[in-house]
Amino acid sequence: MEKGEKLKEIVREKYTDIANQSKEVNEASCCGAGDCCTVDYAVFAEDYSKLKGYNSDADLGLGCGIPTEFAQIKEGNTVLDLGSGAGNDCFVARELAGPTGKVIGLDMTDIMIEKARLNADKLGFNNVEFRKGDIEQMPIGGNSIDVVISNCVLNLVPNKEKAFSETYRVLKPGGHFSVSDVVLKGELPDALKNDAEMYAGCVSGAIQGDDYLAIIQKSGFSEITVQKQKVVNLPDEILDRYLTDAEKLKFQNGEIGIFSVTVYAQKPETMACEPGSGCC
Repeated sequence: MEKGEKLKEIVREKYTDIANQSKEVNEASCCGAGDCCTVDYAVFAEDYSKLKGYNSDADLGLGCGIPTEFAQIKEGNTVLDLGSGAGNDCFVARELAGPTGKVIGLDMTDIMIEKARLNADKLGFNNVEFRKGDIEQMPIGGNSIDVVISNCVLNLVPNKEKAFSETYRVLKPGGHFSVSDVVLKGELPDALKNDAEMYAGCVSGAIQGDDYLAIIQKSGFSEITVQKQKVVNLPDEILDRYLTDAEKLKFQNGEIGIFSVTVYAQKPETMACEPGSGCC
C-alpha cells in the first residue's frame, strides 16, 4: 500500500472510532482519537451552540474553527463541505444558504455519511446531501460550487496539492473557499510529526503555514487571506514528552508552534487558461 493510501486508512479507521463515541469522549481525547495521551482536543474546539442551524446530534466535538463565520455564504448558494463528518458545518451552512440553496457534505468514512444522512432526515432537509468520496478526487462536477468550507480536515489529506487543485476545479469562476485548519511554524521534532496517533488526530499531518499558503496560490487562487489565527497552547507535560529544553523554549517564545487558522481564497472570475493545463 502506498504511503498516502496507508495514511488515509489510518484516518478512516480513527474517524470510524470517533463516530462511535460521544462528543464528551471526543473532546477529552486527542482530536477524538481514542485514548492516545497527546493533545487534548478542547484546545482546538470552538463553541457552535449559539449558531443558527446548529444541531447537537451532528456535533461530535471536532474541528478547529468555525469556517461558516467567514465564508460569506449567501441565500441560494451551493456549498460544499470537505470532510463533513456528522453534518455539523453543513447544517450551519444550510441556515445561511436558505431553502433555495444547496449543501453537499463530502466524507470518506461510511459511518460518518450514515450519521449525517440520519441527522438530515430528522431535520427534514431536502437540500442537504452527503456523498462518500476522496477529497483528492471529488465526485463533484467542475465549476458547480459557489462556496467550499472545511473544518480541520485538509491537514489530514496526504496530497494537499491535489486537494486544493480539486477545490479549484469544483468552484465556479468567482467562487471562493473558507477553510479552518492546523498549520505549523518552525520545525517540530520527528517524534511528534511521525506519531500516527497524532496524524489521525490534528497535528502531525499539518504543514508549515507558509507552505500551506503557497500551495493555495500555486493552485490558481487569488485574494488569499488568513481570516483568523489562534495559537494552540499545549500543556507542559506534552511539551516535556516531545521537546528538548531548547525546543520547549522556542515553543514558548513563539519561534515554533502549532496554530489553527481560517483561510479564504477566491477562484478568479476569468482566466487565460486553467492552471496546469499547459496552455500558459
